[in-house]
Parts: sequence; structure tokens; C-alpha cells
Amino acid sequence: MGELPNAVVKRLLAKHGGGLRVSGSAIDKAVAAAEDYIARLAREAQASAESDRRKTVMDADIDKARAKLGSP
Repeated sequence: MGELPNAVVKRLLAKHGGGLRVSGSAIDKAVAAAEDYIARLAREAQASAESDRRKTVMDADIDKARAKLGSP
């Protein structure tokens, strides 16, 4: 089981999916995809902070990581 709450992901899928219902297996896949993205985002942001010799991930690190991962 993932770390993200299924209820939150279900609510987001329904909200941004035109209010359609979402199957349990679709929620599980969305949770896995979101957790995978967040893990990759965290690794990139960590690398950015470490390259600047910081121990804290800042907003700019997240922005750089999103750009590198191809997110808007």
C-alpha cells in the first residue's frame, strides 16, 4: 500500500476528471504514479540543494526539479 491516502487521490481524480467516478484499481495506479513522481522530484531537488551545499530543499530546488522532469 502507498503512503498517499487513497481518498485524497480519489478526490483529486474526480475533481480534475470532470466528476467521473474512479475505480479502485485506477486509484491504486494513480497513487503509485504520484508517489513515483514525488520520489523523482525529491531526488532531483535534493541534488540541487546539495550542489549548492545546502541541507535544506528550497522552492527553487523544486522549481529546478520540475523543469528537469518536464513538468509545467
